[in-house]
Amino acid sequence: MTKSFHSLSSASLPPSSSSSAFQRMRLVTKDEYNEFLKSHDSISIENAKVRLVRDWKIEKFEPEKFVPEEWTVWSFPDRGDWATHIGNYRGNWSPFIPRNLIHKYTSPCDVVCDPMVGSGTTLVECKLLGRNGIGVDINPDAIMVAMNRLDFESDQLPKQAKEAELRLYVGDARRLDLIKDETVDLIATHPPYCGIISYSKSNIPGDLSSLKLEGFLEEIGKVANECFRILKPGKYCAILIGDTRRRRHYIPINLGVLSRFLDAGFILKEDIIKLQHKMMSARGRWRGHSYDFYKIAHEHLYVFRKLGRNERASEFKYSKRWW
Repeated sequence: MTKSFHSLSSASLPPSSSSSAFQRMRLVTKDEYNEFLKSHDSISIENAKVRLVRDWKIEKFEPEKFVPEEWTVWSFPDRGDWATHIGNYRGNWSPFIPRNLIHKYTSPCDVVCDPMVGSGTTLVECKLLGRNGIGVDINPDAIMVAMNRLDFESDQLPKQAKEAELRLYVGDARRLDLIKDETVDLIATHPPYCGIISYSKSNIPGDLSSLKLEGFLEEIGKVANECFRILKPGKYCAILIGDTRRRRHYIPINLGVLSRFLDAGFILKEDIIKLQHKMMSARGRWRGHSYDFYKIAHEHLYVFRKLGRNERASEFKYSKRWW
């Protein structure tokens, strides 16, 4: 636990005019989580039940023979099953992704934020690697899943991991009002793709997963603005986004997301192609048939950077919005 992490949040921070329409962040406590466990042994997310484990039996706390990625094409056929990582939460990303990002762009005791934390994969990696973590999600049930995934202790964890502080909030990524300006070292997140997986079945106002493309892109632009505000100068923001089809033609959602983050003031550091494996919807719909298109098997992992205080945007003119 570090002094800087204590000072990064403040309940008195005034909301900006652009974000005042969205719900404020609310810290979820361990007592609230324990009370929830008394009456719940699972949570329904989309059409799947996610079991809440009361006593994790962990066999390994890190992947075997982990080697950080070097190239701009990432492929994880074995999505990763160490610690409390389980692939039963629709649309969650492989833990290899935040692990690589944390290794590349942070140091121990740095602050990592996932503003659309889902089942908590990013924060589990923060706990294992000794980074302070902030997770936010608009769905209270998702936060309970994330808290459950973080509910483990072990003497096998390194000292720096035991000292990491993790906080989970119910809140809106468009209004991170309890996070002060320029206090986060890395943002790593995997937002819901517009309308592809409805995590709350449209029952939660403001849930980005229930929006059509135009609305989704407008709102993801507000998320980008908040990410830019809370990130320290010179630091990184990584976002994984995929695409879809309509009437058998390609819809590049990633380009809309890219443009919104560049509009917010970021410059593009990396465009990593992440290959997809074992997609549930693709297996069910397209197996054994011939179609007049190629099946989508990749996503874009964009890594953006916020310019340092003494850097000139003109030096990166083709890595920012130029079209």
